[in-house]
Amino acid sequence: MTGSEAAWDGRATWPEDPAAEALTARATVDARGIVTAWSEGARRLLGYPAAEIVGRSALGLLEGEPPAGTMRPLTTLPRWNGTVTLRHRDGRRLTVRLLAHHRAADGEGSPGGEWFLVSPPARPPSPAEDDALVMWAFAQSRSTMALYDTGLRLRRANADMERVLGLPEEAMRGLRVSEIVVAPQGDETEECMRRALQTGEPQQTQVAVHLSGHEAESVWTISLVPVRDSGGRARGVLLSAHDTTAEHLARERLVLLNEASLRIGSTLDLAHTAQELADVAIPLLADFVTVDLLPSIEGGEDPPAGAPSRPVRLRRVACQSVLEGCPEAVVQQGTVAGYPDASPAAECLVTGRPLIRAVTAHGTAAWEGSSPERADRVRKYGFHSVLAVPMHARGITLGVATFSRHRRPEPFAQDDLLLGEEITARAAVCIDNARRYTREHRTSLTLQSSLLPQRPPRQAAVEVASRYLPANPQAGVGGDWFDVIPLSGARVALVVGDVVGHGVQASAAMGRLRTAVRTLADVDLPPDELLTHLDDLVIHLSNEDSADGPSGDFGATCLYAVYDPVSRRCTLARAGHPVPALATPDGEVEYLDIPAGPLLGLGGLPFEATELEVPEGSVLALYTDGLVEARDRGIDEGIDTLREVLARSAPSLEDTCDAVLRELLPDRPTDDVALLMARTRALDASHVATWDVPREAAAVAEARKKACGQLAAWGLDDAAMVTELVVSELVTNAIRYGDAPIQLRLIRDSNLICEVSDASNTAPHLRRARTFDEGGRGLLLVAQLTQGWGTRQTRTGKTIWAEQSLPAV
Repeated sequence: MTGSEAAWDGRATWPEDPAAEALTARATVDARGIVTAWSEGARRLLGYPAAEIVGRSALGLLEGEPPAGTMRPLTTLPRWNGTVTLRHRDGRRLTVRLLAHHRAADGEGSPGGEWFLVSPPARPPSPAEDDALVMWAFAQSRSTMALYDTGLRLRRANADMERVLGLPEEAMRGLRVSEIVVAPQGDETEECMRRALQTGEPQQTQVAVHLSGHEAESVWTISLVPVRDSGGRARGVLLSAHDTTAEHLARERLVLLNEASLRIGSTLDLAHTAQELADVAIPLLADFVTVDLLPSIEGGEDPPAGAPSRPVRLRRVACQSVLEGCPEAVVQQGTVAGYPDASPAAECLVTGRPLIRAVTAHGTAAWEGSSPERADRVRKYGFHSVLAVPMHARGITLGVATFSRHRRPEPFAQDDLLLGEEITARAAVCIDNARRYTREHRTSLTLQSSLLPQRPPRQAAVEVASRYLPANPQAGVGGDWFDVIPLSGARVALVVGDVVGHGVQASAAMGRLRTAVRTLADVDLPPDELLTHLDDLVIHLSNEDSADGPSGDFGATCLYAVYDPVSRRCTLARAGHPVPALATPDGEVEYLDIPAGPLLGLGGLPFEATELEVPEGSVLALYTDGLVEARDRGIDEGIDTLREVLARSAPSLEDTCDAVLRELLPDRPTDDVALLMARTRALDASHVATWDVPREAAAVAEARKKACGQLAAWGLDDAAMVTELVVSELVTNAIRYGDAPIQLRLIRDSNLICEVSDASNTAPHLRRARTFDEGGRGLLLVAQLTQGWGTRQTRTGKTIWAEQSLPAV
């Protein structure tokens, strides 16, 4: 299929309009090989008018049989091209180039359909004109291209290369890349050109360069292709460059956003989060960054609604710079400063929208009156563009992040504003989380501090020292607690517990359990029974906290110990709590073997108590698990370290507490820590007097006589009258209502304690005596004349006690 030929005149490619359909021979053949369409170009090529060929088999146009294997790929390929020999209407044979496209009958590519056949007109043999057309295309291409010879010297540069480099081709011809672009990138490009010539393989590189005449640095992807002659010999290198600055900046922004998502908000510390924002924006977005917050949000409170009042006052919480030490900063971190209405920070806070401002000489001069130091820094470091973004979170305004440029020459653009908004919004949410956490943390600390004992109560049984360390801010305040509870008979209860969880709820739960323990201790229950009642209470509290039944989220551990200085015996029981340590005066330290018991809140499982004799001067150490457990240390290591510290003698319990914390917790703990240490004392025979009382009425007078004699020996004659009445009433009740054996005991402590024990479990109670009743007033008198009275159950019966104050010596 050959077309007409014509002379090349440089203005028209073919003798007729190149767009005219008549120049291309086109035909359509259906799946059966029948011609269904025939163009004017096909008529000119083969001489057949459409009326003669349409509806006939296309095979009749072929000269001879089709080449072997030709028809098979035509049935499977979507396209075929090659040469065929056709028969002209006048009998001539024509060898033509043919391109065949298969068009399916439907969208699914079924075997049917048709073939669309085209054959181009013959090209005039004019290589010189083709070369001219190629050169025109090279020169006028919108791609940035230059041609270098084997000496790496420029031979030709197209118009776009001239535009990019800002030089005409005549000024660059004969120069090398490193002589045209005087920068390290020029040497790198030449090295790639040499590799292309030596290996014969195309090379590619990417360079970032600040070209002369351009405001900012641009990024280029450069392709270097060796140019060969017809013999395959390298004759030069074609350089084509593509400006990928926009793609590069987009990747940088994505990197910055990814960095922001990973680095901002790693802690719940407000200032640290603000610093993370400043750090991540340098240097990809700005040269100098400041983060300023409204002073009203300090402490976790919500700032007033609406725009801040004028003049705007902000506290500097973070800053960062490409220059070491942030020398551009006028306001130091932690300082509150005022900002003029015309400043970007104040303006964006008042309007509530981010803004970009060019720093001008006129604007800087306007600052001279209100902030001359700021104006001086602006001039000194050459600030030229500022981006200010208000920090909003959950409907409130927190402050402003200000990004400035003085090293990078390009001003902030709209894409930079969007990026600044994105990372600032993330930081604002994290800062608000930190602010809200600070408020809750402070509330929890205040609540917990108010619930913990402020100072140990007066009692003679033990000398105590304690420490409480709240967890680090990331973990939150927990529910650890300790207590020292005076009991009747000069005894004392030592308590340490730990509520599961952190925050205000854990602190509130701790307060409820501490109150419950004090209430149960006042009833003078044995440790194992007390824990059983406490377990029931935790179950009830858990049920109350869950509308659908027990949630299982409310649990606690507890260790309860009762020490009697008269018998020097200590009774202990624990509910899933770490075992206490006992350091005896001889320097031995042991962990007491106490049955573990279940966690409080499981229910249905028993608690067991252990009783042991404790030498006077021993130190009992009770603690929560945060003391011995740590992420970087096993619990066994912590227990061994505690043993070593307790084995070393210290001048006081306070010094021992400090040594324990110093050795076990060099850094801020990740969990709350409660530590209670008690050095035991003993009340010897000089402080205790005991008598057996016969169960007969005459024994009352003898008991009064012995009690008064003991008070005289102790020099407590002033207490004799009240003591006589108490002894008389309590012994009379025991003889009348109790069972033998009966025992009277006086304990001289800071107070005077009178105890009467018998074998009956029936407890006395106060009642209101009627006017003519002969009895019923004894216990009422005891209650009015003493500091306190009560009863406690023992293993053999009960003990009724009364305590009266003694004058201070």
